[in-house]
Amino acid sequence: MGSRWKGVIPRQSWQSSHALLLLPIALIVVIMVADLRTPEDIHLGPALVIAPALTPSFAGPRSTALVGALAVAAQIVIAVFHGGLGTANHVVQTVTLVLLSAIVVVYSAVRERRRAQLAQVRTVAEAAQHVLMWPLPEYIGPLRIASLYLAAEDEAQIGGDLYAAARGDRAVRVLIGDVRGKGLSAIGEAALLLGAFRESSHRHVSLPELATSLEQSVQRYSAELDTPEEAGERFVTALLVEIPDEDPLTRMTSAGHPPPLLLSPGHVVTVPSLHPSPPLGVPGPDGPEHTLDVFSFEPGDTLLLYTDGVVEARDGQGRFYPLAERVAQWTDAAPESLMHHIRRDLLAHAGGRLGDDAALIALHRTAAVHRRHHHGVLGHGAGRP
Repeated sequence: MGSRWKGVIPRQSWQSSHALLLLPIALIVVIMVADLRTPEDIHLGPALVIAPALTPSFAGPRSTALVGALAVAAQIVIAVFHGGLGTANHVVQTVTLVLLSAIVVVYSAVRERRRAQLAQVRTVAEAAQHVLMWPLPEYIGPLRIASLYLAAEDEAQIGGDLYAAARGDRAVRVLIGDVRGKGLSAIGEAALLLGAFRESSHRHVSLPELATSLEQSVQRYSAELDTPEEAGERFVTALLVEIPDEDPLTRMTSAGHPPPLLLSPGHVVTVPSLHPSPPLGVPGPDGPEHTLDVFSFEPGDTLLLYTDGVVEARDGQGRFYPLAERVAQWTDAAPESLMHHIRRDLLAHAGGRLGDDAALIALHRTAAVHRRHHHGVLGHGAGRP
């Protein structure tokens, strides 16, 4: 499917930009005809500059130069029929139009280069996303999954938030975490935690043991990279959830991470009881003691995991985003639809831009166990709306 759309979209864009070129060309013709039909003391020629000025909004420098040349040619035609090319007024108008068109072409070339640079940044971000954070499957075990990632960093598609899922013999383990900081500077620590989860998720019986293993990885990373000024500044909040295939009793362990929301049919939203330990990497005298919490996750329910970038998003008056209140109206929605609603509502609340990276996972428990993914670890860091 990717190769199919890769060819269709550029072709549609090419056709659209060339169709839009008819607008400045028609404008040139209209202005020229109008000027030729008006008395000689009324000059509409200066309005020709509008045509090349409009063109960079939908076309490149070559098309802009072509429109500029047509505008100059139209000005010459007007001059020939209204007093001749040698009149001072027409000479000034023609020279001015040539100079302004040249400036617009230079602007278009700079804009085109900037657009190419941004496209390259997006391509690199996408490549890093797929290498570091593998996509989550639509189905795994008894779960139907949808995810959303919104990076706060301009032009970035990944940042310090992360999530992953591991398929065991008769259970699914899910990790969601939030590295201190945002954007590209936090990617290294996010990749470290994902690698540690992929390596350790199958080797530890209990979630507290797995959390301790992740804690040790973060501490080793901090000890190697921290300067004396940064000591104690690197930490990660993380939530580990284990969902058995047959048993609704679900286990979770939190290291300073917000509790999930349990969405039940009929607009019911509850917050499972959670006893978090300090975030991973926060130094302590004896090390953190990770607690195991349990709750019932029944078929038909949806478990919503999220990072604090969601609930700490503010509107123009400084009010936090009321996630639990907003999702109550969408408890019956499928995971993909739920992510779509939250994305639109969250960005509207924050005025179109978030102050921190934000990630969410919707885990809908079905009655059937999907056997396509028996083993392996999957993760994702950039969103699927």
